[in-house]
Amino acid sequence: MKHTFPDLPLAPRFAALPDRFHSRVQSTPLPQPSLIAWNEALATELRLDSAAGKLGWVDFLAGNSSLTGYPQIASVYSGHQFGVWAGQLGDGRAMLVAEIDTPAGIRELQLKGAGQTPYSRRADGRAVLRSSIREYLCSEAMHALGIPTTRALALVGSPQPVWRETVETAAVVTRVAPSFLRFGHFEHFHHRDQQDAVRELADWTIAQFYPECAATAQPYLALLHAVVERTARLIAAWQAVGFCHGVMNTDNMSLLGLTLDYGPFGFMDGFDAGYVCNHSDDRGRYSYEQQPQIGLWNLHCLAQTLLPEIGRDAAVEALQRYQTIFEDHFGDLLRQKLGLRQWREEDWGLAGDLMALLQAAHTDWTIFWRRLAMLPAQGAIPAELRDMLLDRDAFDTWVAAYRARLGEDGSLGDTERATRMNAVNPKYVLRNHLAEEVIRAAQQGDHDPLHRLAAALAHPYDDTPEYDEFAALPPDWARTLSVSCSS
Repeated sequence: MKHTFPDLPLAPRFAALPDRFHSRVQSTPLPQPSLIAWNEALATELRLDSAAGKLGWVDFLAGNSSLTGYPQIASVYSGHQFGVWAGQLGDGRAMLVAEIDTPAGIRELQLKGAGQTPYSRRADGRAVLRSSIREYLCSEAMHALGIPTTRALALVGSPQPVWRETVETAAVVTRVAPSFLRFGHFEHFHHRDQQDAVRELADWTIAQFYPECAATAQPYLALLHAVVERTARLIAAWQAVGFCHGVMNTDNMSLLGLTLDYGPFGFMDGFDAGYVCNHSDDRGRYSYEQQPQIGLWNLHCLAQTLLPEIGRDAAVEALQRYQTIFEDHFGDLLRQKLGLRQWREEDWGLAGDLMALLQAAHTDWTIFWRRLAMLPAQGAIPAELRDMLLDRDAFDTWVAAYRARLGEDGSLGDTERATRMNAVNPKYVLRNHLAEEVIRAAQQGDHDPLHRLAAALAHPYDDTPEYDEFAALPPDWARTLSVSCSS
């Protein structure tokens, strides 16, 4: 079935690339689709705010129909998975169904879970309600946190059964991004000795997203430099909020520096540098403390694809900038989290001593920072803050050093500092147990908890008493939650 929406300004861009970059596909209809969630704020931003009321729009979002004038396509890419070359991968359960011109620029609309593609590798191409809710909520939560990410426009459900570890029901998420281009797109053609395709893709990427690179003496080298910077800054932002991606394979790394592919992710509850959110990651390759290094490892894989164009020495120089960019940005984020106006080299020691105290007690990462904002520059340490640490005497010593540093920094007062800190230290993040609670309700047909949690996550830095339950310490049963790649 084809639908025409006259006010939908189609602007094919990725679809205009030659066929070797993608395959035409046909989505598989879902029975009895229903709209579970509609992101009104994003729809307004994209000028799609009236679309939800259009006849046939839910069918389009479910993959039951396609747009007149735009082919449904799935892109091909390859990648390293858990450090091992996996060969050809591609969009196995996602398909690009529209590219539209918006006030913010061209945006791709992608359906995840709309059926098989040539890259499904014998899988069904479906997504389940559980994983779809997690992606819908987290992509928008990350956007609200100010972290670059793909977005989620809609969530459609269906009673169709889908087999995973157990029988679940199907769902489709409408994902939105300027592009879903991945490191793996470049790897695919490089490892097939199709360097002309690598150049063509690099030229397209520069023209569409990095036009400033075209004006340089070496556009491909400038592109690598730009991706190095965006990746370093992205992972620094992850570290600051305690976010773990869970499956940082090269096919899940965005050329635009976006958080891409929400699967077995997790926000840390108790601080643990070795935190592994994906129980399939039995070696801890993608632990919290490893994420910065893995980002660099993945960039090495990308740089390999450009070596014939830029040379090894130039590539090494570009990659060597990664650590400095990461540390500069992470240091600036720590400065803001600590309420400092200036960052000094010795502040790494202050931050490191704090991390050691938090690690020893597995102190709740999110709640600690909000409570630290309550610390007065003088006087007694609030009990609700001090009691979060096991070694209270050591924490007292740290607080004395921190207060001295605040004095040297010239902080203007407790109230202003608290305001600054609360503007960068979220009160609400998508903890796994919160996602689990709304998933259980949705599986019983109750979507109100999902909408309520989404509303809280849309304003993560606000102090909204009606959402206080989302800012509480996780319950004991949360420790038994397990998230895998199927999530």
